[in-house]
Amino acid sequence: MNISTITQNILSSKAPAATILVRLIVGGVFFTEGIQKFLFPEALGEGRFEKIGIPAPYITASFVGVVEILFGALLLLGLLTRVATIPLIIDISTAIATTKIPLLFGGGPEPNPQGAQFGLWGMLHSGRVDFSMLLGLIFLLIVGGGGWSLDALLLARKTEQSEPAVATLSEPTEPTSVRSQYTH
Repeated sequence: MNISTITQNILSSKAPAATILVRLIVGGVFFTEGIQKFLFPEALGEGRFEKIGIPAPYITASFVGVVEILFGALLLLGLLTRVATIPLIIDISTAIATTKIPLLFGGGPEPNPQGAQFGLWGMLHSGRVDFSMLLGLIFLLIVGGGGWSLDALLLARKTEQSEPAVATLSEPTEPTSVRSQYTH
């Protein structure tokens, strides 16, 4: 497999243009949450990471914030959509493992403030956004950016540029007509 084929596979998508709605919600949530890690570091950045027990909370929260901003923006644009989902799947899976799964077993650093604090119902309520983001990311990983994405635009331009070259190579060197082929 050459680079051109790999690029085409990464950018291609048969998903409908309406996929932009999934990209907007998933990308928008990550993008804005990443920004908020810097705007409100005590509640959403290093302070929260320290409370959860994540090592080196300042460095880790800053790194996660940059990842969420960068790859959330790529999802919003529909640029390298499939590639952008991978670090965000790791990000949200870590969030689920460190803050939501412990609720299921009766513990965790952030009990659910409404309804059941712990157990299945506490975890499901507290994790509803995280689980939705994970499913949205998996969807985008599978289908790509859709028709209204920069991925689709780049792929269309790449196809337009390669078609004339293919047509030129496949044309005969001497002009012939169908009639001349059968008169010999």
